Amino acid sequence: MPETMLLAQMLGLLLVIGALAGVLAGLLGVGGGIVLVPAFFYAFQTLGYGGPQLMQLCLATSLATIIVTSIRSVLSHNKKGAVDWDVLRKWGPGIAVGAVIGVMVASALKTEFLQALFGVLGMVIGVYLGLGNSEWRLGDVMPKGLRRLALSPSVGFLSVLMGIGGGSFGVPLMSLYNIPIHRAVATAAGFGVIIAVPSVLGFLFFNIAPEHRPPFTIGAVNLVAFSIVVAMTMITAPWGVKLAHAMDPKPLKRVFAVFLTLVALNMLRKALGW
Repeated sequence: MPETMLLAQMLGLLLVIGALAGVLAGLLGVGGGIVLVPAFFYAFQTLGYGGPQLMQLCLATSLATIIVTSIRSVLSHNKKGAVDWDVLRKWGPGIAVGAVIGVMVASALKTEFLQALFGVLGMVIGVYLGLGNSEWRLGDVMPKGLRRLALSPSVGFLSVLMGIGGGSFGVPLMSLYNIPIHRAVATAAGFGVIIAVPSVLGFLFFNIAPEHRPPFTIGAVNLVAFSIVVAMTMITAPWGVKLAHAMDPKPLKRVFAVFLTLVALNMLRKALGW
């Protein structure tokens, strides 16, 4: 297939992916990465850029988009005084350390293993979205001392291995420790910046074989996918927010939980070669 035609197909797929990711993020409050990673995987594989490092390409490109969207989100939430900067200061260093370790581990793993891991963790997140209760509590304040020392790197580590920001693990964690949901969402956007910046810097030095590397890729970050998805999410996320205010998002969140669980199961199925 001629390079220009391949690039045109890639642009078309990425426009659709970015638009859907933005709407879902605005409508349901879910981070883009949980949608972008499987979407990137399908798009790049369909376009012929498979190979043993495909998941690293998807994770790194997803995390690159999260830098921009998370910074924008933090600034917007901060104007409303919703960001808990005390939590960010205390949890940030551990999350950053976990993110750096996550890049080192992800760089050494095969695509099939990362697929399987995404599948398992995606199902866990899907089940929580579908069945979780906002009234569940593990404590009245965020963990301190050794528990924070163990939990904070885990948030960064697992997020990088899934190519996602701070929302999927950070929001449930903070909610379980009595932080109001709007404050948890705002603060988790800060987690996203702390996770994405060091991990993307690490992935920029990751080497992908030329035959498996889409055009305009630096390290494991595809600049075309990054640019288009960021632009489209900026446009369509406000549409999702408007839809969320026009209807009850709770049943939609449950529908998305089922969709996410099915996507995660499909990733797991492919990883196991079924």
